[in-house]
Amino acid sequence: ARVRGVARRRPGTRAASSGRFLRLDAGGRALMVRGVPPGHADCRPVLHVGQLPRDAGLNVPAVIEQDLGQGLLLLSDLGEQTYYQRIQDGVDDARLQSMYRDALAALVRLQQARTTGLAAYDSARLADELTLFPEWYVRKHHGATLDDKTTQALDKIFALLSASNGNQPTVLVHRDYHSPNLMLCDQPQYGPNPGVIDFQDALAGPITYDLASLVTDARTTWEEPQQLDWAIRYWEMARAAGLPVDADFAEFHRAYEWMGLQRNLRILGVFARLNHRDGKAHYLAHMPRVNAYVRQVAQRYGVFTPLLRLLDKLDDRQVSVGYTF
Repeated sequence: ARVRGVARRRPGTRAASSGRFLRLDAGGRALMVRGVPPGHADCRPVLHVGQLPRDAGLNVPAVIEQDLGQGLLLLSDLGEQTYYQRIQDGVDDARLQSMYRDALAALVRLQQARTTGLAAYDSARLADELTLFPEWYVRKHHGATLDDKTTQALDKIFALLSASNGNQPTVLVHRDYHSPNLMLCDQPQYGPNPGVIDFQDALAGPITYDLASLVTDARTTWEEPQQLDWAIRYWEMARAAGLPVDADFAEFHRAYEWMGLQRNLRILGVFARLNHRDGKAHYLAHMPRVNAYVRQVAQRYGVFTPLLRLLDKLDDRQVSVGYTF
């Protein structure tokens, strides 16, 4: 691909995926190059999956040019900052609420997209992902060995979570719909806010998954009243759009919390693996936050007491006491 003008490099965004981004100023036109190292992945999922949210009205990068043999895509640029970067720089509450209302509205549009050609994010896949928690977080990260009683208790909890979450209504699931993958589009040339990136791993799966990704974000800490407010706002938007969310908010909220618990257990395992296997120690900084999100839900439902006791043992705490449903 050839772009007229002088290209000037600017910092891009980074994620835990194999894709790398380079932002360019080319003849007064803001562009982004996405590159995938040979042998890691290819760009074809980006091309296919990207059309699905675009057709639903989301602001996603447009493909200007492509070189699939080299694993390169030239994309339209969606802004200078991710949500995460803006939050780290400091943002007042009014602006924060506006940003997240936009993100919730975009999520509702995303969930109205077609799921053509997407693999199923079903109970079996959810169950398989949960094995990361005992393997990498418990055994490798904490150096702990599970006794038979605890193993059986975890197996029951994992089976319950996977069955419950796998039975939710199915929509397009981004899988990482959180602050690092939402671009703050605060200039007209970038399109409507937010811009959504890094969607190539999308699946057809549980309707509450991406809401849990956004609200219990591994990189941002939100107090429970704020979490509840955003969950309510999403639920109201989703119902108004005709999405298949439960008409009973209490049941919807339980399903959303259980989905968040499953996701965050997986993330603890993923972050432990990124550190111990891949040498990416910076992910350790996010573990206490994810642990807190896990505890928040585990304390609320009596069925998860064995999990809570395990976390207490791993963290060398006294046994937690919470209220249950």
